[in-house]
Amino acid sequence: MSGWQVHAVRYAERTARIRADSFIFADNHDAPHAMDYSVWVLRRGAEVILVDTGYDEAEAVARGRPILMDPREALRPLGLRPEDVTKVIVTHLHYDHAGGLYLFPEATLHLQAAEMQYATGPCMCHDVLRGPFTAGHVCEAVRRLYAGRVVFHDGDAEIAEGVTVHLVGGHSRGLQCVRVLTEAGHLVLASDASHFYENVFERKPFPIVVDVQDMLDGFGRLEALATRPELIVPGHDPLVRTYFPKDIAPHIRRLDRGPLRDPRSGRRAC
Repeated sequence: MSGWQVHAVRYAERTARIRADSFIFADNHDAPHAMDYSVWVLRRGAEVILVDTGYDEAEAVARGRPILMDPREALRPLGLRPEDVTKVIVTHLHYDHAGGLYLFPEATLHLQAAEMQYATGPCMCHDVLRGPFTAGHVCEAVRRLYAGRVVFHDGDAEIAEGVTVHLVGGHSRGLQCVRVLTEAGHLVLASDASHFYENVFERKPFPIVVDVQDMLDGFGRLEALATRPELIVPGHDPLVRTYFPKDIAPHIRRLDRGPLRDPRSGRRAC
């Protein structure tokens, strides 16, 4: 079978951030450090898999974090309607990754069992750990479960030929990354296993973390899963828009052919 096409679809951004928001041991901690928010579309022929769902306007207002466009609108240039999406890999249940679950009512969710246990268990008694979750999003995952449309995974699992998920943890207890076979090799959608290139390549932990060791070990796991380090795609780094080619709309980047430049050096990729 041929490799998968992979599209990064940006729907929001946060520019009012500093480096201390991105790294536990931040140098120059007051310097600006922007963040992008994306979902990812995997396509191979008629097969479509959505990785994460983003969040909607109501969540944007509630958290004071505006979105550039509704995730459904963001997918429109790819010719995708919400009802076309029947399979969603949920990397974890934080608001910016699972806030749009209800937008795709036909989808079966692929989720680590550890994430559901975490998001509905005793750890949520702590305000700090509960902060990135929204109760309504978790309840939507539970409703989907009772409708028979959640597939739980316990560690590594195959979602489709050439698409696998891998439990990483760290940022959230059941965080999973996604490995995709493309024409460039095995591409790894890190999601929040590495928010930025700097996290993974310089081993700098992100401040929202439930287990620092898991996060640090996860950086090595990302490198082991990718054919080459430059095929690791962080979940929130605006540099993805610099390193990967434009796609059919300004907010979409094509990932499966590899980056134009090596993110470790900034040099043109071979």
